[in-house]
Amino acid sequence: MEQYHEQLNTVFHALADPTRRAVIGRLGKGPASISELAQPFDMALPSFMKHIHLLEESGWIRTRKQGRVRTCTIEKATFAAVDDWLADQRALWEERTDRLEHFVTHQPEDAQ
Repeated sequence: MEQYHEQLNTVFHALADPTRRAVIGRLGKGPASISELAQPFDMALPSFMKHIHLLEESGWIRTRKQGRVRTCTIEKATFAAVDDWLADQRALWEERTDRLEHFVTHQPEDAQ
């Protein structure tokens, strides 16, 4: 369980930065080279590569080098893990709000 929470911490930490979120968003359209991904950002390539490395280490993306070009692709399994966690949280909070609604709407007459 501890390892699961550490993995989630790493995954959500990676999404905390707008540059990394933009990279994930772009990769949602399909694979792209590092230079293509870096183009819209006003930063040096070594700085951009730190973002790529963090996304790769956190499991959001996978990179593959072919010749001189490194191509990034989205890692769908990470989305599934996050979706599972969010579904658990959604179910938990829906249950709580349902109980609250039931409590509020089914008060005995003398309690109101």
